[in-house]
Amino acid sequence: MADAEPRPELPAPPRTIYRHRVATRLWHWVNAVAILIMLGSGLMIFNAHPRLYWGIYGANFDHPWLQLPRWPGWATIPAHYNLALARRWHLLFALVLAFGLLLHLVVSLINGHIGKDLRLRRAELAPRHLWADFKAHLALRFHDPARPGAYNIFQKLSYILVIFVLVPLAIFTGLCLSPGFNAFAPWLLELFGGRQSARSLHFIVAAALTLFIVVHLTLVILAGAINEIRSMVTGWWRVPEEDA
Repeated sequence: MADAEPRPELPAPPRTIYRHRVATRLWHWVNAVAILIMLGSGLMIFNAHPRLYWGIYGANFDHPWLQLPRWPGWATIPAHYNLALARRWHLLFALVLAFGLLLHLVVSLINGHIGKDLRLRRAELAPRHLWADFKAHLALRFHDPARPGAYNIFQKLSYILVIFVLVPLAIFTGLCLSPGFNAFAPWLLELFGGRQSARSLHFIVAAALTLFIVVHLTLVILAGAINEIRSMVTGWWRVPEEDA
């Protein structure tokens, strides 16, 4: 009797990892909408006086450290010039951003997201590890095959910078631009060196957040946009075939 032909090996099913909790996914999308609307409405507010100063005072005849042309309608919210409406949009979504961040931090402390996913380890900050991770990024390898789904050191540093530095700075410098809040907490205005300094810092932070968004979206595309977006919608991330 002839030997039976060996059956061809079937490919293993793709391996998936539960990467993002519900709270993280919800905060991500709410935050994305809030920041997008705040950037557009902020540019409309900036168009009312597109000059930045340092110190307490700044007006038409003072020398600005930065002067930009007015932003086009396609980049602003609303598209037509309406300073009052832009301020309403900006304030509304500033509240969404601030209370969303507070709630996210509380939930992340309770469920261990911060301690598990964002905690910096001494070995990760070693120059050798940073250089190796940097070279891996240049080769379009964005995760460790030994720990699929875990954040790499550059993801951790960028998320820590955004969550604990840039977004709080945007909130507090924005509060300095409210005369009503200045009367309630004048010490905050003094901390930033005056209203014009706070306005300049607010603009710088907004520019830094915009840069983060551009880099973040670029890396999402390079890492596989469908897989990355699916994981931020469903929570489940598919391990690339070469690492599965």
